[in-house]
Amino acid sequence: MNILIDIGHPGHVHLLHPLAEELKGRGHRLYYSVRDIPVAKRLMEHYGMSPWVDLGGKKDSLIGKAQTVLSQDLQLLRFVRQNHIDLGLSSGLVLSHVAQVSKMRSIVFDDDDDAAEPLITKYGHPLSDVVFTPDCIRRKTKHAVYYAGTHELAYLHPNRFLPDPSVLQHAGLQEGERFFVMRFVALKGHHDVGQAGLSLEQKRALVDLLKCHGRVIITSERAVEPEFEQYRLPVPPEEIHSLMAYSAMFVGDSQTMTSEAAVLGVPALKCNTFAGRLSVPNMLEQKYGLCYAYTPDKFDDMLVQIRSLLDMDPTVLHDEWQKKRQRMLQEMIDPTGFFVTRIEQFAKESS
Repeated sequence: MNILIDIGHPGHVHLLHPLAEELKGRGHRLYYSVRDIPVAKRLMEHYGMSPWVDLGGKKDSLIGKAQTVLSQDLQLLRFVRQNHIDLGLSSGLVLSHVAQVSKMRSIVFDDDDDAAEPLITKYGHPLSDVVFTPDCIRRKTKHAVYYAGTHELAYLHPNRFLPDPSVLQHAGLQEGERFFVMRFVALKGHHDVGQAGLSLEQKRALVDLLKCHGRVIITSERAVEPEFEQYRLPVPPEEIHSLMAYSAMFVGDSQTMTSEAAVLGVPALKCNTFAGRLSVPNMLEQKYGLCYAYTPDKFDDMLVQIRSLLDMDPTVLHDEWQKKRQRMLQEMIDPTGFFVTRIEQFAKESS
């Protein structure tokens, strides 16, 4: 098959690069498209996901996003027809639209609840042939194909990922040094309208608390405030998961990185207005006890929980979370292997 993978966010590269490798190894021809996102392009180069079609930049307003989607629809429609694309894979809207006016079929990877993304639910899922969905979510669309796992396990399952210890040297860390990873996000997605994460004062409080117990490392979706510059991430984005795997704790307002830390067996705490509203992080918290979520008005409760974890013996804390992780891994699958099987089965049924 000729397969197009559309990238709209750096997280999509992490999610889909193991699948791309598997599909190439099975003889399929891969094509790529991407927005003008430097981090996403760097990751694609790192994983050999090239060459690609550059679809240009993103806009922040809903009207701007709608205009961008229309422009990208037209660009990709031409590309799909010129290259006789059989199947499109993405975590966004555009390929589902293109599939309606071409011979291409469309598969979407989505781990957000319908209520959290009404535009995708209304204008994306009904136009897709398959919507791969973690089985802790229930969808309105009849096109949902459920699996026992999460997006993060598609690239962080032990079958797909082993942390590289050389990252510690790259980060300037001493052997055995305790450190914490923090992540601040921009909340600019269409589903982020009206949502909030950590305030500047809350970020300060977290840094002041954690720096008394080890080194603080901050990664941010936008430029960090000058006062946090000294804590800025010292490794390239392709090494962040190895760094996080060796960390003592993750704290921030990022949905994805909270779940990434959780499936790696690292205590993870997030603070944003999505807390308690999304099925995947709720499952990781309530069923497996791997993470914690707080709304900004419950920030003091978050501080209490962090202090409780910091008071534990570091070795005991690490071992306890690894036991929780092992239980999770025993009850879930390697999603990438599942995706490959179902994609090839779907292709046979469609031919």
